Order: sequence, then structure tokens, then C-alpha cells
Amino acid sequence: MLKIQDYEAKRLNIQEALDRQKSQVDRNRLGQFAMPTGFARGILQHAKDLLHDRTKVRFLDPALGTGSFFSALENVFPEDHVKAATGFEIDPAFVDAARQLWEGKGLQVHGGDFTQATAPKAERDRFNLVICNPPYVRHHYIINGDKARLKQRTKEACGVGLSGFSGLYCYFLGLSHAWMTNKGLAGWLIPSEFMNVNYGLPFQRYLLEQVTLEQIHRFDPNDVQFDDALVSSSVVWFRKEKPAPEHEVLFTYGGSLADPHDSRLVSIDVLCKEPKWTRFPRSEARQTETSVTIKDFFFIKRGLATGDNDFFIMDRQQLEKRGLPFECFRPILPSPRYLKTEEVDADSAGIPLIERPLFLLDSRLSEDEIKTRYPTLWAYLQEGKKKEFRSDIYAVIVRLGTPRKIGRLHPLFVPISDVATRRVNGPFALSLTIHRQRWRTPILCCIRNRPCKRRCLKIHLWKRLFGRF
Repeated sequence: MLKIQDYEAKRLNIQEALDRQKSQVDRNRLGQFAMPTGFARGILQHAKDLLHDRTKVRFLDPALGTGSFFSALENVFPEDHVKAATGFEIDPAFVDAARQLWEGKGLQVHGGDFTQATAPKAERDRFNLVICNPPYVRHHYIINGDKARLKQRTKEACGVGLSGFSGLYCYFLGLSHAWMTNKGLAGWLIPSEFMNVNYGLPFQRYLLEQVTLEQIHRFDPNDVQFDDALVSSSVVWFRKEKPAPEHEVLFTYGGSLADPHDSRLVSIDVLCKEPKWTRFPRSEARQTETSVTIKDFFFIKRGLATGDNDFFIMDRQQLEKRGLPFECFRPILPSPRYLKTEEVDADSAGIPLIERPLFLLDSRLSEDEIKTRYPTLWAYLQEGKKKEFRSDIYAVIVRLGTPRKIGRLHPLFVPISDVATRRVNGPFALSLTIHRQRWRTPILCCIRNRPCKRRCLKIHLWKRLFGRF
């Protein structure tokens, strides 16, 4: 009979052979990154330390691959402590390899998409140990139909609606909630970015409200865990039970799970107020602001973007001249350069007491309702539909190159009216007609209100503005 070390050696050979069959681009698209043996064992050893010694394990890996975590499970846990083991894998080649490799070892391999599988209804059929390295697929590569389905199913499973900018790993983790037993333990190897970005806020709320977050270990970015991965990693540990009010989360950084370089306990009260979790454990909790600020009284936004201010914004005389209904317009302030005072009062109707009050067309009625109730406004809208909107906005066009070479490419500035856009699978691409010449190559672009004399724009600016027009 083969020892577990022999199985692991065989698994590594299979993994290497399968990896050679795919290009790096394909593996990045599918989020497939091989798990180092020692790293997997360290995670399972940590899971064993967090579980009670006599706990019979029902193990689940929603993204099995060739079974690196199952191999570590067999290595770390006594055989009589593993009651059941199940894994899901979407890649047929990996499914066949895992089934052949682990035949007779008690691992049930399901070929298919975990996000479409139905969770067990009975508590006895669920799992008390979930360990997973989910596919790291950015939201750009999740097509719209799948994204809507994932958001709906995840909210039903864990009670939290995730952002549309969430990566696939967020949906995997949220969906697994329905597969876990009460008080079951989960360990997820995921990118650290959720701790520091806006789309991670609903994800953080799940970890603080729906489960008891035990520990987050963040690896030093200089010590990349996967040779072919491009992100820093963290391991998130939690139990499926509501947290106690005074609960504290252990944040660790650097080194290994067993021997981190830094550690700090942080209360969930502090985490609820702190959106940037990457400050822990190296920094203390941010001091709470006790003074009153403008945001305590107002929602602050940066101006209005109508596309044609002359059409959508009018003064009182223009409204009266056209006979347009005031109730379909909202009073607004002009640009600060037109204000002669730092304090603006309003009358009883909420209209600013300034020299020339402005009003923004802002109706919640449908066109049919407007046509029936406000014929003059409906007629005005029909005028707008026939109007040709000219724009002096410029698109900055740069043909795609490798990220390191983008800064050396020369941007081309063209009027936005000369640019037509279309959506393709994956990231945005643009189909451009410029001076009767058509470009079919993918490009990067951003929008500016005037040509720029600079020959390059930094890559982070492209990432922020990519495809937003």
C-alpha cells in the first residue's frame, strides 16, 4: 500500500504535467495556481490546532484541483479522525486526475461548478472543516449573466449582497456558508486585497456579522507563496456562528501561520469602524474622530455630470418661459466661482437665496406619465432626443502593450465623437473609427476634457479609468 508521501509525490508529477498543458494566460484566466506541499500542510496543521482533538472531520474543498489540501489532510489528521471528504473541481482534466489518484482513499470528487451546486439541507450532511484555495478570477472575467446569478445565490446563502466588483473567490466563500455545519471551521487562502478596497466592505461585513472571525494571517508580499501568482495572499479563519460582543480577532503578518513575525488582537468593534484592515497587526487602531464634520450632516458628491448642462439645467426665467413644471426640477447650487458668499440660505421651499437659482431636471416619472401629466415637459424631452450633442471631450488612446511598456507608448488624442465603443468577453475593448480608419486591436483609454501634452500616463490611472466611457 502506498504511503501518503508517495501519493503526494505522484500528485506533484500529475500537477506539473497538467500545468504544462495550459499557457500562463489560460491559468491566470481560470485562476489556477498550484499549491506547494509544505504550504498546504501548514494550513491543515493550523486547522487541526483550531479544532478539538476528538472532532471527527467532515472535509470540503470547493476548488479541489489535484487534491493538495486533501493530501495534507491525510498527512496531518489520523485516518480514524476523517469521517468524510468531498471536493469540487470544474476542470475535466483535473477531475479525472484526482479521481484516479485518490481512488480508494475516501475522497468523493464532484466534477462541475461549485457555484452551481446545491448545498445539503440536513445538518448531518454538511461539513465541519472547509479548506480552500478558490480560483482567483477578477470580476472583469465574470460575464454579466453569471455575475447576477452569483450575487443572488451568495446573498441567499450567507445573507450579504456582494459588490459587482468582487472577484470569484468572494462568491466561493459566501456560497460555502450553506455547506458548513454550525460552529464548523473554515480556512480560506485568498488575496489580501479585500481588506483594503471598497468592494471588500460587504465581504468584511460578512466576516464580522455572520461568522466568528478567528484569525487573518497576511503573508509578506516579498515572500510570494505561488511562483506564478501576482497577488499577495492571506489565510482567513472563521467559525460558522455569530460572534460574541467582546470578541477579538487575531491578526498576524509575515513568516508562517505557526510562527508569524507580528501579531495583534483587534476587537470587532474596532474592525467595524476601520475599512482598511491591512493596517493590522503592524499599526494600532486609528484614533476615533470626536469632532463634528460636514459628512455628519450631508452627503457630499463631486458635482453633476449631465452630458449637456444647457439642456438639463435652467434658471427660473427659462422654466417659466417654457412653462415647465417646477416639481420636476431640483434646486441646485452653481459652481463655487459664481457664489458671492460662503453661507447660502434657502426659502421655505428649499430654493437657494442667491442671485440666479438653478434647477436640475430630475423626474422619477416614466415618459408616459410625463406625457399625460406634463405635456410641455414631454415636448421638451422630445426636442432633446432630436438634438445632436457635440462634445469637445477627448479620448486618450494607447495601443495595448505589456504593463511595463505602457509608459513608453505615445497616446493619441481624438474627439470623443469619433469614438465608438463595444463590449467583448473579458476586459473592455474599443472598436475605433478614426479618420475613416478602423482599429480592431484592443486598446487602453481614458477621458480628458483637453489634449494632454504629456507623452505617458501612469498605469494605475489606466486601471482606474479603463473602459469607463
